[in-house]
Amino acid sequence: MSARKNPTIPHSRGPLTALPPIIFLFAAVMLTLGAKAAEGNLAARVVLLANSADPDSLRVARHYAEVRGVPLENIIALKLPLAESITWREFVVTLWEPLLDELLRAKWVDAIPMALTDRVGRRKLAVHGHRIGALVTCRGVPLKIEHDPALDLGTPLTQRAEFRTNAGAVDSELSLLAQPNYPIAALVPNPLFQKENPDALERLQVVRVSRLDGPTVEDALGLVDRAVAAERTGLLGRAYVDMGGIHAAGDRWLEALTIQLESLGWAPAVDRDPATLAATARCDAPVLYFGWYASNLNGPFALPGFRFPPGAIAFHIHSDSAGTLRSTTTGWTGPLVARGVTATVGNVFEPYLEQTHRPDLFFRALARGARLVDAAYFSLPEFSWQAILIGDPLYRPFAVSLETQLQTLATVPPRLSSYAVLRRVNAWVASGRRDEALALARSTQRTAPSLALGLALSRLLSEAGDDESAANALGFVSLLKAIPTDEWALAREAALQLERLGRPVRAVGLWRRILAKESLPRELRVAWLPEARRAANAAVDLAQATEWERALADLAGP
Repeated sequence: MSARKNPTIPHSRGPLTALPPIIFLFAAVMLTLGAKAAEGNLAARVVLLANSADPDSLRVARHYAEVRGVPLENIIALKLPLAESITWREFVVTLWEPLLDELLRAKWVDAIPMALTDRVGRRKLAVHGHRIGALVTCRGVPLKIEHDPALDLGTPLTQRAEFRTNAGAVDSELSLLAQPNYPIAALVPNPLFQKENPDALERLQVVRVSRLDGPTVEDALGLVDRAVAAERTGLLGRAYVDMGGIHAAGDRWLEALTIQLESLGWAPAVDRDPATLAATARCDAPVLYFGWYASNLNGPFALPGFRFPPGAIAFHIHSDSAGTLRSTTTGWTGPLVARGVTATVGNVFEPYLEQTHRPDLFFRALARGARLVDAAYFSLPEFSWQAILIGDPLYRPFAVSLETQLQTLATVPPRLSSYAVLRRVNAWVASGRRDEALALARSTQRTAPSLALGLALSRLLSEAGDDESAANALGFVSLLKAIPTDEWALAREAALQLERLGRPVRAVGLWRRILAKESLPRELRVAWLPEARRAANAAVDLAQATEWERALADLAGP
């Protein structure tokens, strides 16, 4: 969103209805009667939209149908432009009208066509209802519609110039398939916004849309596979919140989110500095990330080889964060997917802050067990605007409770299983059950040691005044076979902890492992070599201290 403006929409378009009240009432009653039965087989009500001119688009649609048990006849393949950005005419002629034809033919949408068209060329319909559980746009379906000034003639719908645009996200326009007679400039209020239990009439007005897309077709396919894998294990990793943005409202949302995370035992790492997370910041297993405000993906996420754990949800607020999904470096949405995120959101053009997904509402819905698409529509105030959702709409990241995770740790790689134990340890420490937390951490570290749990245990023991045991909790680090990219900063913290505990020799050994990484960027070497040299001096390892001093001088240059 603009650094200069933070407007809220001053004028809505009024109620989303062009039908007699009795029709809406009848439809609402029918929806209510069928709700329970339909919910039990939601996959059967997923419609997949693919581009028949793009084999990869069809591949994504078929893969999703196979993995989620969606009937193949639910795939609608239209010949669409191959570009991400299209005109309004292209949108109406190649996508909107043909899609509605197919939805009407298969009775996904119940409507009476009229012998009239609006000024954009869309047929007018009297819609009675729809039975679409979710509409999934697959990689190859155009992403956004460019502003057409020729369609802005007439009385503006708002006095704010910044809202007098018809540019927007394709998916956001498709959310209004059940209300096709809306004007295209400015915004349409979302009747599901902040509705924990929307009634049938409110659900009737919205088609929930999610997108399977990314820089490569493999990235798009992975969105499905990672969601299914994470539903088996539940979310495993750490939570990170990066606030300090340009508008107070955004930071208020993130502060509220932080409280939610803390209440669930996530003990989030919170950065309140104005800058985004530094490349040197600890960022191991970021299964939950919420932050703002930078133009392009940066910090630890941009390190070579960085990957998110399965099921990860990453949410970075920024204008044009999804201006393209084909780049691994431009914006945030595409780059996050390229690095293994399972679900994210973004904006195709300038949305302005109040018109974006609310992170606190988004997480609140997910944490109570909602599916991804429901959480997204609970947290988004408007349609016919700029926001998109990326990920499997049926994904339920909190389908598995922490209790169940702790009972099935043997089925999960130790590196990730330790984070479930850490959640329980954090919760017990916060509630005053420190002895039980220590016992759990110790027993788990003996049977399934991990760097994250070892460091947490070491700090707890040190706080209790037992530095000997605190040092021993990190004694296993010399046996580490590999240090993945997301654990570089974690390993650095462990080395600093060993030095503080009077074990500089062990610290030097760990520093050698870290600095031996050929892919370690110059920025990290410059920041960390002085710390490594200090540990070497404390260990009276003068040869190593001299070597690292020379390495630092070489990086500094003439």
